Amino acid sequence: MTFDNVRGRSTPGRPSPTPPIVSGTPSVVQSLRTHSGGSVPFSVEFNPPRDAAGEARLWRAARTFERMHPAFVSMTYGAGGTTRDRTVRITGALAEETTLLPVAHLTAVEHSVAELRSLVGAYADSGIRNILVLRGDPPGDPLGEWRKHPDGVAYAEELVRIVRDLGDFHVGVASFPQGHHRSPDLEHDTAHLAAKLRAGAEYSITQMFFDVEHYLRLRDRIAAFDPIEGAKPIIPELMPITSLRTVARAEELCGRPLPPAVMARLRKAAGDGPEENNAAVREVGIEIATEMGQRLIDEGVPCLHFITLNFAKATGEVLTNLGYGVTAAPISA
Repeated sequence: MTFDNVRGRSTPGRPSPTPPIVSGTPSVVQSLRTHSGGSVPFSVEFNPPRDAAGEARLWRAARTFERMHPAFVSMTYGAGGTTRDRTVRITGALAEETTLLPVAHLTAVEHSVAELRSLVGAYADSGIRNILVLRGDPPGDPLGEWRKHPDGVAYAEELVRIVRDLGDFHVGVASFPQGHHRSPDLEHDTAHLAAKLRAGAEYSITQMFFDVEHYLRLRDRIAAFDPIEGAKPIIPELMPITSLRTVARAEELCGRPLPPAVMARLRKAAGDGPEENNAAVREVGIEIATEMGQRLIDEGVPCLHFITLNFAKATGEVLTNLGYGVTAAPISA
């Protein structure tokens, strides 16, 4: 069977390149192993803040999570490099000023290969050796037409190879429990994921989802397609819903509407009055995230990865519900 839009059609089962050893800098996979004593590790995602107040909030969240000992923290990257300088600076500061293991996002959108190489070099200068490679979405409209930069790359697989060729970097990629919205079917989507892993990616982090079955089917698909690459960690991404307003954000991030059963629970909590019952919606959102987290733990996931939107409290509550040891109470909203 052929897949015309998938590059690097190596034979399923062929080992991918051996991950590099980076002195003094653990990889995400190594960190997962050292954090797995007695419980499933967790990790969190931050976003580059827009102003000084947002940066202060991010640092409050980072210090809270630092006391909770995540396996790693990731920092997103604006489409077309809109947050490039701030992203590099803050990700580097997390590496230098905390005990956290930062993972920098890197996207191909509106970047030439030369610019991508320069950005990887900037990360290296800041002490960052773990990079999450994403093709990325068009700026302004994630569902809009994707256009390759004239001097750039068309696939995340190519970007994986670029980063790996530049030196001792540990690379992760994205995976999609319901399939990427640009893939014609799950078969093609699975082939794309296998190609990225064969190119040298050591793990994947899923797109956010709200039905654990979608994650489990993804895990089954990649294991059947390529047992060797399918054995690499597939880290599920979760986000506690704290208000109906965040539902739209969640749907934008996962590219799919929330399951009807989830929306029914949230709407019931919101009530029929003119004002949303924010406290009730938040409580149900925490319950849903806790239920999903427990099911995923029971299914043997390698890690739980949380979208935080630069807040610590909701994720901290979910982790507490799941029995994680928290050495200090969350201090951010």
